[in-house]
Amino acid sequence: MSERFFLYDETVTTQTRFVSFVGENQRHDLALVFSDRYYGKVLVLDILRNLFAIIGRDDLDEPGYLEYAYKMDEETAEELRQFLYEIM
Repeated sequence: MSERFFLYDETVTTQTRFVSFVGENQRHDLALVFSDRYYGKVLVLDILRNLFAIIGRDDLDEPGYLEYAYKMDEETAEELRQFLYEIM
């Protein structure tokens, strides 16, 4: 067996917020991981859909980004976008 080559192996302190809310279209169960790792962006895990993305305010302004990242329709993505604007 060859020696393992690590690109990085770090332990960081994070703050994780678990949020569940019901919008007009569907329920959202999220884990939001805040750390210094992603240049001020937040690791947003969608627990129900088993999907995640690293999101900053600039990503929220990008048309179609949440729809693509979380495989959701425009209305559902807008509910999520509005919530994420509030916490970022």
